[in-house]
Amino acid sequence: MKVVILAGGLGTRISEESITKPKPMVEIGGKPILWHIMKIYASWGFNEFVICLGYKGYLIKEYFYNYFLHQADVTIDLKQNRVDYRNGKAEPWVIHLVDTGENTMTGGRVKRIGDYVRDDEFFFLTYGDAVTDLDIPATLAQHRERGKLATLTAVRPPARFGNLALEGLQVQRFVEKPKDGAGLINGGFFVLSPKVLDYIETDATVWEQEPLNQLTAEGQLEAHIHNGFWQPMDTIYEKNLLENMWSSGKAAWKRWE
Repeated sequence: MKVVILAGGLGTRISEESITKPKPMVEIGGKPILWHIMKIYASWGFNEFVICLGYKGYLIKEYFYNYFLHQADVTIDLKQNRVDYRNGKAEPWVIHLVDTGENTMTGGRVKRIGDYVRDDEFFFLTYGDAVTDLDIPATLAQHRERGKLATLTAVRPPARFGNLALEGLQVQRFVEKPKDGAGLINGGFFVLSPKVLDYIETDATVWEQEPLNQLTAEGQLEAHIHNGFWQPMDTIYEKNLLENMWSSGKAAWKRWE
């Protein structure tokens, strides 16, 4: 299964960092948060990624193009025009870096990578700015068992996010960022059928609006309730919070060595 990661937004709420780089390239413990998200999936055995690029996407391309260089000791012999690498570390990843447009909305980005997932049974979708200790295979197992087109992960974070109204596991109402902010919200870790691509019309389509609302109205959106760790990185405060967790050895999302 492929993991689709939305990594093209402007990240305006963390502009102290995103003015020079895409938000998914903001570092936690010396590694981009994008890398941390990929490590989460890879720790469960999912190693093929489709990264939806937009704002300053070339920096993500350059990072992965030079990934082995970043991880290795390097000896450069200028006279012989030779470069030797030692003690290099590589991930068993296949990464598709796809330019989905600088101004494309979240739904439009998913639509643009349709050729990479259309022939698959299911695919994962998430954002490039949140980490979790979510049991990824459990979300997939529920998705297979329940037979809906879309499964999202429901979490209980701060009040500034949107609400989900559930009846059992069936999503009854999807309200993005209401003022009261109470209850379960969309945690951004999805399992999807490629059929959801038909719910996205144009580059201007916001995934969290028309597509999810239509799926909800048709009874095709269910929630996997996650009561464990989930933390987005929307602000410098949250970036520092994650940094402190990592440096203190208390990064709940780290399940790899």
